[in-house]
Amino acid sequence: MKFLKPAARTCIVAVSALLAMAAPAPGAAAAQGASVSGTVTDATGLPLPGVIVEARGPGGATFAVTDGRGLFTFSGLAAGTYEITFALSGFSAPAQVVEVDGGLAVTVDVEMTFGLQEQVVVVGTRAQPRSVIESTVPVDVIAADAFASQGDADLTNQLRTLVPSFSVTTQPIADAATIVRPISLRNLAPDHTLVLVNGKRRHRAAVITWLGNGLADGSQGPDISVIPSIALRQAEVLRDGASAQYGSDAIAGVLNFQMKDAPSGGSVEFQTGAYLDANDGSGASRGGVHAPGSHAGAYTFAGNVGLPLGETGFANLSLEYGNTGPTSRSAQRADALALIAAGNTGIRDPAQIWGSPRVEDDLKLFGNLGYLFASGVQWYGHANYAGRKTTGGFFFRNPNTRSGVFSIDGGRTLLVGDRVWAATGVPHAGNCPTVPVVGDVPDAAALAAVEADPDCFTLRTRFPGGFTPHFGGNLKDYSVVTGVRGLATPRLTWDASASIGTSDVDQFIYDTVNASLGYDTPTAFSPGAYRQQDIGFNFDISYAASDRVNIAAGTEWRQEAFTIRAGDRPSWEIGPYATTGQGFSSGSNGFNGYRPENSGTWKRSNVAVYGDLELTAPDGRWTLGGAVRAERYADFGGTVNGKVSARIVLADPFALRGAASTGFRAPTPGQQNAFNVSTAFAPSLGDLVNEGTVPPTFRAAELRGGEQLRPETSRNYTFGAVVDAGRLTLTADYFLIYVEDRLALTRVFELTPTEIDSLVAEGLQEARNLQRFRFFANDFSTRSQGIDLVSTLALRDASTISVVYNHTATAVTEWTLDTIDAFRRQALEAGLPENRWSILFTERGRSLTFMARLNYFGAFWDRRDSQAAGGGRNLAAAMWPLSGGKPVLDLEVGFPLGGDALTLSVGARNVLNTYPDETRVVGGPGNLYPQGAPFGFNGAYYYTRVSYGWGGVF
Repeated sequence: MKFLKPAARTCIVAVSALLAMAAPAPGAAAAQGASVSGTVTDATGLPLPGVIVEARGPGGATFAVTDGRGLFTFSGLAAGTYEITFALSGFSAPAQVVEVDGGLAVTVDVEMTFGLQEQVVVVGTRAQPRSVIESTVPVDVIAADAFASQGDADLTNQLRTLVPSFSVTTQPIADAATIVRPISLRNLAPDHTLVLVNGKRRHRAAVITWLGNGLADGSQGPDISVIPSIALRQAEVLRDGASAQYGSDAIAGVLNFQMKDAPSGGSVEFQTGAYLDANDGSGASRGGVHAPGSHAGAYTFAGNVGLPLGETGFANLSLEYGNTGPTSRSAQRADALALIAAGNTGIRDPAQIWGSPRVEDDLKLFGNLGYLFASGVQWYGHANYAGRKTTGGFFFRNPNTRSGVFSIDGGRTLLVGDRVWAATGVPHAGNCPTVPVVGDVPDAAALAAVEADPDCFTLRTRFPGGFTPHFGGNLKDYSVVTGVRGLATPRLTWDASASIGTSDVDQFIYDTVNASLGYDTPTAFSPGAYRQQDIGFNFDISYAASDRVNIAAGTEWRQEAFTIRAGDRPSWEIGPYATTGQGFSSGSNGFNGYRPENSGTWKRSNVAVYGDLELTAPDGRWTLGGAVRAERYADFGGTVNGKVSARIVLADPFALRGAASTGFRAPTPGQQNAFNVSTAFAPSLGDLVNEGTVPPTFRAAELRGGEQLRPETSRNYTFGAVVDAGRLTLTADYFLIYVEDRLALTRVFELTPTEIDSLVAEGLQEARNLQRFRFFANDFSTRSQGIDLVSTLALRDASTISVVYNHTATAVTEWTLDTIDAFRRQALEAGLPENRWSILFTERGRSLTFMARLNYFGAFWDRRDSQAAGGGRNLAAAMWPLSGGKPVLDLEVGFPLGGDALTLSVGARNVLNTYPDETRVVGGPGNLYPQGAPFGFNGAYYYTRVSYGWGGVF
């Protein structure tokens, strides 16, 4: 299985240069008696067995493989000039040119060093363009040092800065999306992007994005934040559909992370920083954006070391550990201000936090290993473990109006608990007083009478200032990939691998209640966990049929399993103050626990076969490729997808390239089977409501059009031009992506009594407390088109300037108003900027390094804010003006300290302290800025980093 070929005989996706053996077949050798022989060693003098040596000369090309002593020999060569090249996983060496006369013996000894040959190129390094110039489709390749100069340890944020077509937002008050933030490539959904590590499919995250601000609702994508950036040798961003090569999810493109594989050297770094504006988001008293107070900061320690594994192997190990404080960019809510004005002294300021979550004990471990046997067979593998605790906020619970907890009728009357009624089942047996609320103040005498009666209570007495739940999760992510690859013949390579990956999110919620348990309800709960596990087996071959023809094929078996683990009993229990009909809500308020009867594991397997053919002109001026993949899933049948691509050099340095393909994305077992009950803000009511997500095959969903989910299908087209003029490179690529039968959560439906009874009968006991529900459906289609421009100019030996631009316009072409409303449609079309560009300047001199990067994020539309502004039901609000575009400037300067090995760097993200335009509904839910701001809403961040490298790593 191949990624892309920047040259006719290269596959970017493979870590191993063994795949470069898919190169021209041997030509006929003339029997002149001449020979070329030699020894291949590493930098320490150790012999390297299994090196593929190619001699290309007058008679064509021929191959040899070094033996256990590192020796190779060519004999019977015709007289003439020969170019000798060497290929071995993780090693590189310059080509050798030798003159051969008839009957003579020539000796060529070569030392190979670790590291890729410079066939692919990166941003931020001298004289190197940013795109793979010789690829038939657009690929960005980003080197490790581009990630280092970020002042941010989260790989998702780093990619947002480096790749204009890549997006990720902060996701405040977004349930589990706060724990694993959804990403987007080319403004498509998170699970439209396939993630690879060392060319092998990465498992998806356990989190289903229940709240994704319209764009990512219902997605279950990968979590790339668990990968430590210090472990990266480079990252490759394929901006084209690749389902024919990789299967499901590769509609928007592919992210391939190549890990470091050096057997020696290493580096360590420590970084710390803080935001310019005060933003403590954790204390009992929280300041506003410019209020005095603590500055939430972050620190990260990271290290990488390369170790030899025997004589011909390596073990490259990486670690990252850090903590990040929460932020607050909040205004006091309008209802909280009214309560304070009415004399309520228990209201916090602000009552509700909008900001980045707290991230604690963020540990990331990664190991990349390989060993080359004397036979030329290579064992390889990589593994990771990551864990972190993420805590965010939820919506404020008003002590007068929150239904099911404090109020019986939306704020006019307090909800009073009757202990005798709960114990006996006899309605109103305790004869509890009624407590009216006038002008945000409960009737004092009536409330005092309730508090004096041992048979009666209000939860307002226990929580006079209301409460704001805190929600989060403990994430664990781990995987193991292992395999062997080798050479069957000088023209045929093979690769067999196995993988297992697991993502587990154990959720928690505190500062909340299960109102149905009464006055003594617990305030901290464990609502349960989601778990995703992927297992895969692959076998691939690549065959160089001739100098012009390369053939590849393979087969794959995968199994996905999604698990819901039940929460503790108080998190889902329906207590006596609900079962007796008193009107109290059940379960942990804000995020109900998963009941045992709704828990379980759902599995789905699939098998695929695929093939790839590439033809190259004898002079290398054109390349034509094709791929086909047939895949069958256990639950919904099969799919066949194909791809054709081509590149032609019209006249140096100008070339054209293009591709057309079909693709698909299979619904995940989690999307097919998951239950969820959470609390959402209903702008039409100005209050919170309990909202459920049910499988589409439930009867209540079927009555609204629900049915068994189907795969999404896509058609991808790319056409581009490439200019490679030495120090200047330029690529321009147009893309067009049609996605049909897109899978997403429907709009919410108001529940009828009949539907509530149906949901209860099917196992969703919480339906008694639900006002609304939704489900997954294949119910709309989109068209995304745009252009990517990438240009790099080498100014001097030590400096470069790069300019990148992305325009992406998405249109919803088919939809059903019964399931997709105008707000959702507008979110899909305008929730992310259509235009983004970036200008990057880097200087890497001996006395200092300097980086300046200006990112521009275009105008965007925020669904949540528009819904709040329009009262939730005013669909015209969906067309309200976009939030304006903003430029964001990043700077970093590095100073060597006592030599090149030790460096002190100081820098700033968003150095000019740029914020998004303030939201139009500050007095509503309390957020100062749009929640979906594409560059965040925290302002300037200043940082310091100290780094030390050894063994040639600086």
